[in-house]
Amino acid sequence: MSVREVRVTEDLSLREGELFLIAGPCVIESPDVVLRTADALRKISDEEGVPVIFKSSFDKANRSSVDSFRGPGLDEGLKVLERVKEEFGLPVLSDVHEVWQVEPASRILDVLQIPAFLCRQTDLLVAAGKSGRAVNVKKGQFMSPGDMVNAVLKVRSTGNENVFVTERGTTFGYNNLVVDMRSFSIMKEFTLTVFDATHSVQLPGGRGKSSGGDRRFAPPLALAAVAAGADGVFMEVHPDPDSALCDGPNSLPLSQVPLLVRRLKAVKEAVREE
Repeated sequence: MSVREVRVTEDLSLREGELFLIAGPCVIESPDVVLRTADALRKISDEEGVPVIFKSSFDKANRSSVDSFRGPGLDEGLKVLERVKEEFGLPVLSDVHEVWQVEPASRILDVLQIPAFLCRQTDLLVAAGKSGRAVNVKKGQFMSPGDMVNAVLKVRSTGNENVFVTERGTTFGYNNLVVDMRSFSIMKEFTLTVFDATHSVQLPGGRGKSSGGDRRFAPPLALAAVAAGADGVFMEVHPDPDSALCDGPNSLPLSQVPLLVRRLKAVKEAVREE
């Protein structure tokens, strides 16, 4: 299989030059929020002809404070994500933080996501690869884009070629991130690339006990990333981001997503290589 193609399900392969989205609430707050969001994303996918992988975390293990909401946990979270698959037909993605989570998570998830802070964890990457599921590795805020080839090779060492990487910004001083648009050209040399539009405008730890962010910059950065060669766009979306229990300041309102997707499609078409 070409490194420019990642198979997610029998019916969905992600390919270079074809826009796709990874989207959903940061964390599983409740079945209601998740299912409302999945319903809206399914309609956007159908209307715009863009594949959507639904993302929401069953556990946010790297919150700023011990008091922060983390989610329902593995068992309950997977039940909610299974409903997304059954009721809306969307492939589902969530983070795994420890090796023991990989096997039960892979029974439900179509894509296992390796969090940015764990992108060098060999045992976790290898376990994810051995699951046979597609693997999305978030680029650490401390990693150069070229160094991410080693994370990809750890997954591929298991014989699993279905691995891609997501750029989510690089630490820039305290409580800030910056996106190097060269990352996509560099990482496209060894795999498909995704741009995390909402985590890239996060202000890590910017609120003391939680991260801040500025969602205004997510759409222009997403458009720039697609122009620079990103294959897909990752965005955390929510019916009411200001009430979200995690990453609200940098999440996009669901109401803004259809227009942004149409603009992303136009940019992708403009830069498509014949």
